[in-house]
Amino acid sequence: MAIEETILLTQDDAAGSTRVNLRVIDIIAGLATKEVEGVARLRGTFGERAKEVLGYKDQHSKGILTKQDAEGNLSIDVYVDVNYGVIVPKVAHAIQEQVKSQIHAMMDLNVKSVDVHVIGILSEKTELDIDPNNLFGEDDVDEVGK
Repeated sequence: MAIEETILLTQDDAAGSTRVNLRVIDIIAGLATKEVEGVARLRGTFGERAKEVLGYKDQHSKGILTKQDAEGNLSIDVYVDVNYGVIVPKVAHAIQEQVKSQIHAMMDLNVKSVDVHVIGILSEKTELDIDPNNLFGEDDVDEVGK
């Protein structure tokens, strides 16, 4: 069984202690990132994308990597695709602020850094002006033969 990384939130000898799995922080960061306008989607690893193809539901922590250093500081890497036409530095800054504020609000933790990695830009799907059944713009064959 793999060892799961946890963070100690509170330690009280009489009442016990509270530990939170890093995956919980990943999920919070993923949901916060999806709320930012201009983010097309989170960009996961090849394994995470393969799971989606095989029918697994959308993973909220896909594209998020949380690390804790020896001093207990959190650093989060966010991998995203953005929409075409957005100002990338503004979207990246909005992601950083959103992730930090949501984790602070929900977990009362301060995040040292949020590094945003823009992997791709997705353009809007355009409508085709060409009818695939009538590629050359010809009239119906029946009307030509009449």
